[in-house]
Amino acid sequence: MTTTPSTLPDGGPRTHYLNAAYGLKSWLLTRDHKRIALLYLVSVSVFFALGGFMAVLIRMELATPEGDFFQPDIYNRLFTMHGVLMIFFFLIPGIPAVLGNFLIPLMIGAKDLAFPRINLFSWYLYSIGGALTLWALLHGGVDTGWTFYTPLSTNYVSTSVLTVGVGIFIAGFSSILTGLNFVVTIHRMRAPGMTWFRLPLFVWGHYATSIIQILGTPVVAITILLIAAERVFHVGVFDPKIGGDPVLFQHLFWFYSHPAVYIMILPAMGVISELVATFSRKPIFGYKFVAFASIGIAVLGFLVWGHHMFVAGQSIYAGVIFSVLSMLVAVPSAIKVFNWTATLYKGSISWDTPMLYALGFIGLFTIGGLTGVMLATLGIDAHVHDTYFIIAHFHYIMVGGAIMGYLGGLHYWWPKITGRMYPVFWSKLSALVVFVGFNVTFFPQFILGYLGMPRRYHSYPPEFQVLNVMSSAGATVLGLGYLMPLIYFTWSMRYGPKAPANPWGATGLEWQTTSPPPVLNFETPPVVTTAPYTYPVAANAPEVRSV
Repeated sequence: MTTTPSTLPDGGPRTHYLNAAYGLKSWLLTRDHKRIALLYLVSVSVFFALGGFMAVLIRMELATPEGDFFQPDIYNRLFTMHGVLMIFFFLIPGIPAVLGNFLIPLMIGAKDLAFPRINLFSWYLYSIGGALTLWALLHGGVDTGWTFYTPLSTNYVSTSVLTVGVGIFIAGFSSILTGLNFVVTIHRMRAPGMTWFRLPLFVWGHYATSIIQILGTPVVAITILLIAAERVFHVGVFDPKIGGDPVLFQHLFWFYSHPAVYIMILPAMGVISELVATFSRKPIFGYKFVAFASIGIAVLGFLVWGHHMFVAGQSIYAGVIFSVLSMLVAVPSAIKVFNWTATLYKGSISWDTPMLYALGFIGLFTIGGLTGVMLATLGIDAHVHDTYFIIAHFHYIMVGGAIMGYLGGLHYWWPKITGRMYPVFWSKLSALVVFVGFNVTFFPQFILGYLGMPRRYHSYPPEFQVLNVMSSAGATVLGLGYLMPLIYFTWSMRYGPKAPANPWGATGLEWQTTSPPPVLNFETPPVVTTAPYTYPVAANAPEVRSV
């Protein structure tokens, strides 16, 4: 009796999750976490492209002091929909839905997530919510800003607030179900020997993120329901004309939305931990401190929402408390940055593309974090509130942090996802272009904000034009940097060299299976016997392979 080998002569799997079944139906009804991750990858990429296109239009308008291209109401719709698409449909679901979905079962030695059908249902909820939001965009859009502050959002003759609110509400349930799925999977489906302190830090980051998703997202869902009730039934909740309190909306909104910042950044921090360990050939310095720092960020993140409201009329005593708490939440983030830096010290560093993104993340996130501490100071916040300083700070965290982590993770795990390598030169060039373009785009906005240029204005005094032109030019470079991976990733899926099972010489369980992985992830169930990141001494470490 003869048997067909499960792998090809080049080491690739004969049957894997990409070719196990063909046809559109097999994808739309799949319960394989890896295929669902690719469905999310396509979806979030579409929303990223749409949100980025709106950013291009915004920067085009701001290249000149006068409102040359758009009327004020159209400009309001542009920056609102840019924020809505980027935050609710790209940044929040991005890393968890794509990389988390694909990797968590592989990293803990499981065959799939705990609830495969719910996982697929989560993608459908996300897609329905996104489709409703895009429908609203094509039928008038929203002009309230992505924060939907009342009474703008409760104005009964306003734009498609209710439709977008329903879209975000539905997508929020996708976030809740994904977080629940991750928590149950991490608790109940770890491989034999995979104790809590043998978990990769990527998994710790997603575990902390899932806690925020489960506890925080229902708050913003209830807030959206209250806005709907006020618009439809004229119930006085937020609108002062009918007895409501607009500041109450801010409390409810930011109680979710500041922890949501950590939904965007904690998974990226998990990615960076994996990259730093792999490409410095060292265990993460202070592994337990980094793991507990993720939980600390998740807990403290729920206690600092009031720093968004220093000028909103809240008590000065509350402002002082929120200021202190906001500085305290910087501590676990600083622990992570310190420990990554200590890991790099005397490491055998390989300058592969994922590592370039990791180093870019550390630098940009540090700037974003330090300016966040500045904004936690009442005096500084009162001066720069609602200026471009806020825009710059937020983008250094979200774009310089979350998106750099996302791109670093894609470049790191792309060989595992597709079984193909990508061009080394072009990928390194894109990382450099993204880093330079980002800084040229957003660093001038710190100066603009400090000088007093308010955000959300489509025209401005002529003395601000030079810095705005610099920012718009940087946005062009940044857009090119984001376009390049789309091109060479697409190329690599057909023409890229075939990837070995472990092209980087990494230690995680996901690298101990074939590239791409089989349908059930592992041909034989893994047993974990060592701590994570057990690399040899740096001087004797094997070289990382670049293809």
